Parts: sequence; structure tokens; C-alpha cells
Amino acid sequence: MTSTAVLATPARFPRLLLPATPPADPLEIEAAVAAGAFAALRLAVEKLKADGVINALTESGMRGRGGGGHPIGEKWRACARAGVPAGAAAGGVAAASAPTRYVVVNAYGADPAVMTDRVLLESNPYAVIEGAAIAAFAVGAREVIVALRAEAADAIRAVEAAIAAAESAGYLGENILDSGTEIRFSVRPLQGSYMLGEETVLLKGLEGKRGQPEQQPPYTTSRGLFGAPTLIHGPQTFAAVPTILSGGIAGFAETDARTFAGTILVQISGAVARPGIAEVPFGVTLREVLDVAGGVPGPRRLKAVLVGGPSGGILPADALGVGFDHDSLEKAGAHVGSGSIVVLDQHSCVVDLAAVLTRFCADEACGKTIPCRIGLRRLAEIGARICEGQPRGDEIACLTDLSVDIVGSALCDHERRATLALLSVVRYFRDELDAHLLRNTCPAGICQPKADARAGVVS
Repeated sequence: MTSTAVLATPARFPRLLLPATPPADPLEIEAAVAAGAFAALRLAVEKLKADGVINALTESGMRGRGGGGHPIGEKWRACARAGVPAGAAAGGVAAASAPTRYVVVNAYGADPAVMTDRVLLESNPYAVIEGAAIAAFAVGAREVIVALRAEAADAIRAVEAAIAAAESAGYLGENILDSGTEIRFSVRPLQGSYMLGEETVLLKGLEGKRGQPEQQPPYTTSRGLFGAPTLIHGPQTFAAVPTILSGGIAGFAETDARTFAGTILVQISGAVARPGIAEVPFGVTLREVLDVAGGVPGPRRLKAVLVGGPSGGILPADALGVGFDHDSLEKAGAHVGSGSIVVLDQHSCVVDLAAVLTRFCADEACGKTIPCRIGLRRLAEIGARICEGQPRGDEIACLTDLSVDIVGSALCDHERRATLALLSVVRYFRDELDAHLLRNTCPAGICQPKADARAGVVS
């Protein structure tokens, strides 16, 4: 099992994804069913039907946990209607004239340091499986593929065992719950780069093709895996679906702090007393999230937080009042991403961190487009020159202009968000940036400018 600790949270924080009381064996299906597993699937199949499921999700206001946080009700409806002749029923067994469809669980976990999805799959696999089965029923798909990172051995074993147990119990397979609906699950371990976290790249990997993103539209809901309509979400999004249906829309939406319903898993690391994974409601402030991890222990002092993983933004200590939701973080210059929050103390150099993150994103980029292949590399070179004390002209203006060009012409979010780290340093840490550029010094003592760099000279 993944060794990352699951942190205790305040009583006002609901547990919708992780079990409030961890079971002795999370793979024991009888205990899971007794605790409510697959009740939502039965409700969907026997009462709500396909349209009812999609309507319930739309009314709940739920949005995807990753990416841009798009409303999932709209996404499901688009997939259910793709390729269905006008006037014909869409979704479930009624869509006999519809093309083949797929549901894909994107559990690849592109951020190599974040274990949130693995912890969910190991501790509550039936919630993810049930949510994906409900999705397949709603959009009329017969096949669900769970894509995981190949080295996530424990998560793979847990999911495979849970699928086998659910099939034996009649919740999956040829005739789920005696409804005549067929839903088959398979697990696909994948190996590849950071880019596999992007949904169109993941689908290319499942097809055995080179992992490069596709321009959207057309969206994956109309042309995805093998050219068929495909519904793709992360494990946390699927795991939240049974709560919406069986727990009631009101119970799910009451966690809505800032226009986002439900909860999300975050991984807190760095200069905190208790690093680990916590389930928090959308919209709680970054300060509240850090409090769950015990805050920054003395004599260390909070300097900044990296939010969103390698392509995230670096926010200052006075930005802890920002809500942890897609809209608030985007305005602040970060994003939800993998749910990663890295806390930095006074001994960290934000300029060096931003340069390292930008180089990582440039190295991991697929290079399909010029902004990706050349723009990110030039951006990484600017970051390196600043840290080395070898600036060329007005590096800040060059960095800003290049970032605008990359964001405006990028094919995928990887290119766009790879600019966030350096841009956030320009926005929030100008004094530290100027120390590197104008005085050839690193206030944190991390960067080691080259000996021939002349303090105070910009050439």
C-alpha cells in the first residue's frame, strides 16, 4: 500500500471520497456493499435511467476535479448524444443506433510526486468503479478502461481485484443487476512521460500511438479513443458520482463554498509539520488546508506555496486567503492540477524553483508545436540565465512577452501552464527577482551565479 499518510481533517470537512473509517480490507466487497457501495448504480439502472442520471449530475453543479473544472453534466450529455440521430434516445440501452462508446478512468497520475489517486484507488476502489459504471450506463458505453501508471503496482492489484469481485457479484459484466446492460472493465498499465496526464495524449497511449495532444474541438466526447465518443475523467470525479445519486444532490452541494460542489484530495508537502494527503471541500482557503498539515513549524517561516504541481504557480504567504478551487486559483496565477501543495520556507529560492519547474516542463513537452518545442525551451533558458547571473537585456520583458505568445498559440494546457511558475515570480516576488538580475545575489543563498557575472550590470 502507498505509504503516504492520510491526514485527519476538521469535523466540518465531509468525507465523500475517502472512507470516514478505513475498513480492515477495502477489497472486501460484502463489507463495501453493506456500507452502501453499488446502491447508486442500482438506483441509476432501476429507477433514474440514463437521462435521469445525467440530469441529476447537471443539477448538482458538480465539476471535474482536474483540468479546467468543466461541468460534468454537460460533458456526459455531449458524449451520450454524440452520433445519435436527431430524435433518437441517447444513453443506456436505448441508444442502440449510437456508435461504440468508451469510458476511460485517467488514473495515470502524471505528477510523479503526488499519490492522491493511488491512495483513493487503494483505499476506496469500489467508489471509483461504481462511478465509472454509472457513467458507462448513462452515456451508453459497454467498455470502461482504467489507465494507470505501470509502476503503481499496489493500485493496479487493488483495482483488478475489486473489478473481479464486482463482476462475480453481478455489478459488472454481461448483465449488470439483471438489467440486460453489459459493462466490461479492463485495467491498462501505461509507461510514458508527464504528458500522458493530458486526456488526448492518454488516449493516444491507449491506442499504442505516439503521445502527442490533439487540437480540440472536436472534443473527446465526440471523437476520442479509436475515433469513438469517449468520456474521460480522473478517479476522484468518478468516485464522487455515487454520492450525488445516493446521498442526494442537496447533501453534495452543501459543501459548495465557492461555486464548487463536493471535495477534492490534496497532497501537502514541504515545510509543514505533518505532510500527507487530505480531503478538503472545494473553496476552503489555502490557509485552512495548511492548518490540516499542522502549518509551518518554528523556527521556519512561511515564504510561499507552489500550487498545481510542476506546471503550477508560486503564491506568496499573503495569498493564503485564496480559495482552493479552479476559478480562485486561476485568478491568482495557479491551478488545481494534481492537487499538489508544496510549502516553502525562508530558505527556499522561488527564482530557482521556478527555473527548475520550467526546465522540467520543457523537457517533458512533446514538441508537437512551435510554442511547445521552441517557446518552452527559450523560457527555460531565460530562467537558467537569471539564476546563473547572466541576464541578457531586459529578461523580464522577454519572459513576459514570450509567455503571452506561448499561451496565445499553445495547443494544450501543458504549454499554457508551463509559463505560470516564472510569471508568478514576476508578479509576486519582484524584489527577489531583481536581486538576481540587478545585484547578482540570491537572498536565499541557493543560486550560485557564475564567477564572471558582474554585479549590477545587465548586458
